[in-house]
Amino acid sequence: MQQLNCCVMVPTYNNAGTLKRVLDSILERTTSIIVINDGATDNTAAILKEYPTLQQIHLPENKGKGNALQVGFKAAISKGYDYAITIDSDGQHFPEDLSVFLDELQAEESPNVLYIGSRNMQQEDVPGKSSFGNKFSNFWFWFETGTKLQDTQCGYRLYPLKQLKDLKFYTPKFEFEIEIIVRLAWNGTLVKNVPVRILYDETERVSHFRTVPDFARISVLNTWLVIVAIIYIKPRNFIRKIKKKGFKKFLLEDLLRSDDKPKTKALSIALGVFLGIAPFWGFQTILVFALAALFGLNKAITFAFSNISLPPLIPFIIFFSLKIGAMITGEEISFSMENITEKFDFLQNLKTYLIGSFILASLSALLFGIVGYISLIFFGKKKMVVDNG
Repeated sequence: MQQLNCCVMVPTYNNAGTLKRVLDSILERTTSIIVINDGATDNTAAILKEYPTLQQIHLPENKGKGNALQVGFKAAISKGYDYAITIDSDGQHFPEDLSVFLDELQAEESPNVLYIGSRNMQQEDVPGKSSFGNKFSNFWFWFETGTKLQDTQCGYRLYPLKQLKDLKFYTPKFEFEIEIIVRLAWNGTLVKNVPVRILYDETERVSHFRTVPDFARISVLNTWLVIVAIIYIKPRNFIRKIKKKGFKKFLLEDLLRSDDKPKTKALSIALGVFLGIAPFWGFQTILVFALAALFGLNKAITFAFSNISLPPLIPFIIFFSLKIGAMITGEEISFSMENITEKFDFLQNLKTYLIGSFILASLSALLFGIVGYISLIFFGKKKMVVDNG
């Protein structure tokens, strides 16, 4: 603990039945402990008087686990700690597993890492709602960050404190533990699981999770995080990736040499072109990542080709959409490139434009998909010949 400059944080609220046992077990391993009494109304305060050497923070009223953790993080940072391991006071975690986090951290190449305990959710004493909630949370964390974890809800965690200094958080209750791992992942922190044991003793365990209101708060948070991820984070990461590699290297590595099969890449190209031309104004980015994930396609390729509707090409897309729409509907409309770019006369023929744009999008997607597939097959064979000498 001293070598890694790490402390243990224990947020507690009305867990008087298990608090002493948890603290005594932690003290067998370290004295670097910060206890946050989150406005407990039982005899928690009296129990903590037996530990005068521990740093204690007594909040006047209960404001939620998220708020208690944030208060604890500030205290740990002010004390100069680099890491904090959080452990619940309800007795479900084993303080002996502190060494699991420390061993992993010592072996880790990057100091910018967050470990989350991975519980065995298949054991018999795990409540069904806990197992479902964990799967639900795991899915949305993957969708928001691209990182797959086995457990995203366990409160037994190791946090890198330096990465928390400049972040402002907005949730005060249980949903905070989701917000913080997503926000840190977005900022470049590695988020990993480490195996820990779990004990669900219903005779002494006190859970303060309120199924309906807390699940609703988590759902609202995940909705917001998904929107931010689709509109800002994923495009930002994609652009950063291109800038870091360079466009030519990106095309070679991510487009031509990724592990995806030519068929998957070609379908990704086709979907990107279709979404880029079709009139899904304001929703293109959302649809790109949602549909690419749904159909198991390459999100990077789909996003790249969805940008076919760059500003210089927009007038031509509108022009040909109107042209095709007029051919299909039989309507006689008079338009020119000047009217499209300056007077926006195409808005008077919106129906014709919409019909034409979907047909143009479909035809273009088919064309780009076929050409892409043939090109990928050709370059794939050429690469095999080069690799084989």
